Amino acid sequence: MKLQVADLPGILARLSKIKLTALVVSTTAAGFALAPGPFDWPCFLLASVGTGLASCAANSINQFFEVPFDSNMNRTKNRPLVRGQISPLLAVSFATCCAVPGVALLTWGVNPLTGALGVFNIFLYTCCYTPLKRISIANTWVGAVVGAIPPVMGWTAATGSLDPGAFLLGGILYSWQFPHFNALSWGLREDYSRGGYCMMSVTHPALCRRVALRHCLALGALSAAAPVLDVTTWTFPVIALPLNLYISYLGFRFYADADRASSRRLFFCSLWHLPLLLLLMLTCKLRPERAPKPA
Repeated sequence: MKLQVADLPGILARLSKIKLTALVVSTTAAGFALAPGPFDWPCFLLASVGTGLASCAANSINQFFEVPFDSNMNRTKNRPLVRGQISPLLAVSFATCCAVPGVALLTWGVNPLTGALGVFNIFLYTCCYTPLKRISIANTWVGAVVGAIPPVMGWTAATGSLDPGAFLLGGILYSWQFPHFNALSWGLREDYSRGGYCMMSVTHPALCRRVALRHCLALGALSAAAPVLDVTTWTFPVIALPLNLYISYLGFRFYADADRASSRRLFFCSLWHLPLLLLLMLTCKLRPERAPKPA
């Protein structure tokens, strides 16, 4: 297929899974904003751009490896590499051009700890999660760790350290991904089976629903831990309770009904549950007490 220069930005956006990258950057921003201390705009922008570039690189490498399998799935058969819109060499070159400056920005523009987390996440996504998808259902747990690291990176970008608050945010993102992905994968079981992917929804359907419900409930427990760890005020778990009860109810309906309708309701709930939960956390962020004015 002949490549038109005007089409290249759109092709590269699909190659880098731009919507997923936007989610990654937004959770990184949430981690930065929730961290204690003054808000440093230059550091925030460097962390956001660096994380976004690292995500683009990881997603591009992921698609490079999965061309033979993506071609068998309706959901992925129109991806750029599958359709031959760009060459594998161009895809790898684009990934390299994103990874190198992205990691450099995180390491030298932000701090080495955030850069190390960025490198580790690229490795985890491309070299562990991607091949595991065709070997074991453990890929879902590994993928959840990949999604949990960006808010931790936001926190370390702001503080330079791994504090309990960073692990709390990582835990929330980790647990959120199970109702989100397990519900999504339930409606894609035939597709995943054709693609040769080893997913819970295909090989262990009861476990798929059980794990989704378990982590819906975990979101409530993690929200309750936020004030204990001095991340938010005690107002947060109270006002977040309706959100967490609702997603837990939908998780139970998915567990009990085991049908596409319940999985869709849980999936669409997860799309607005996370941003709203993080927004509530931000509005209830524990502000440090002002130092007394000198006499």
